[in-house]
Amino acid sequence: MSPEIPFGQPSFSDAEIDAVARVMRSGWVGMGPETLAFESELAEFLGCPAVVTTNSCTSALHLSLLAQGVGPGDEVIVPSLTWCSTVNVVLYVGARPVFADIDPMTLGLDPDSVADVTTSRTRALIPVHFGGLGLDVSALAAVLPAGAVVVEDAAHALGARLPDGRMVGASGHPTCFSFYANKVLSTGDGGAVALTDTELAVRMRALRLHGQTHDAWQRYLHPSLALVSPQISEVGLKANYTDLQAAIGRVQLRRQDEFAATRASVARIYGQGLADLGLGLQTGWDRPEHARHLFTIQLPEQRACDRDALIATLRSQGIGASLHYQPLHTMPRYAELAQGRALAHTESVGARILTLPIGPRMQADDAWRIVQAVRQALGCPPYGGATPAGRPARDNKVS
Repeated sequence: MSPEIPFGQPSFSDAEIDAVARVMRSGWVGMGPETLAFESELAEFLGCPAVVTTNSCTSALHLSLLAQGVGPGDEVIVPSLTWCSTVNVVLYVGARPVFADIDPMTLGLDPDSVADVTTSRTRALIPVHFGGLGLDVSALAAVLPAGAVVVEDAAHALGARLPDGRMVGASGHPTCFSFYANKVLSTGDGGAVALTDTELAVRMRALRLHGQTHDAWQRYLHPSLALVSPQISEVGLKANYTDLQAAIGRVQLRRQDEFAATRASVARIYGQGLADLGLGLQTGWDRPEHARHLFTIQLPEQRACDRDALIATLRSQGIGASLHYQPLHTMPRYAELAQGRALAHTESVGARILTLPIGPRMQADDAWRIVQAVRQALGCPPYGGATPAGRPARDNKVS
């Protein structure tokens, strides 16, 4: 049997391993100088004044709502085609999630649907840059009432660009990233918030560690603080990052051009090898502005193959096809939040979408194998056209 091709797998080289060993030998593995350096380097990469790291993107989203005073009695507009964190953080702060429909081509929130569900109680909007495509956030924000805030869920979109050319993260809204194992930049887990409001960044740094006025690294740097008990003026979270993770992140950040080139090569093979099958591909998948965390296809409305059967067939061949995502409003915990509202595009896409493997450890042969497996499963002849001469380069990976 052919080797397994996972849905997404991080690429760690000797440089990441050496960075972790260096931090371990330093004797300081918690949040400290590596975390501060990673925050500074990531802010420069994104083109924003400040970055606050956290233990997950979920915590980053939670802190972003908490720090801006979103709470009980407020409504927060969210998509249903997303991971549950996008909705759960609204529930964490005691607010009410309100589902809006998506654009079936961008897979992100549709401004007209957002306008339809906006009320006087709308306090926030959480758009998702699905798959790595930078949304037109300004068009979404324009339909919100005065005083409402935007928190961008960019878990998929590190390195993506907005339609105006700025990096996702430089819009002026708190923008939350994920460093989970399969993301564009991986430190095993973790997250960050990109901010242009430096005062908000100061507050979020306190809130990520119980609301303390100073942390352990500050007490180490300034011995006089060790004699002063940290003051807590509000209840925060335990959501800080660590130097072990940051050491990995700093190396991964330097390798983003390499990773982006590999993802782009895989995406081009999918686009070429599946072009004649009438599958729906996300807008912008072939543009350099797309981060390509996910490569999704949508089966046609009238199709001979069942989506779930196709995923099962590919998995039986060692191909890590997956589902991103089952619409949340169809799940028992969230169904009541939809209040019977129709989300026609979300439901249509949700029944037809699947995700093909893509990641920095994939090679051209892997992508072509997947192309042929999809074609065979759909009852189509093998791809017979010319193939690109180039292929994604192997990196110094850990087995």
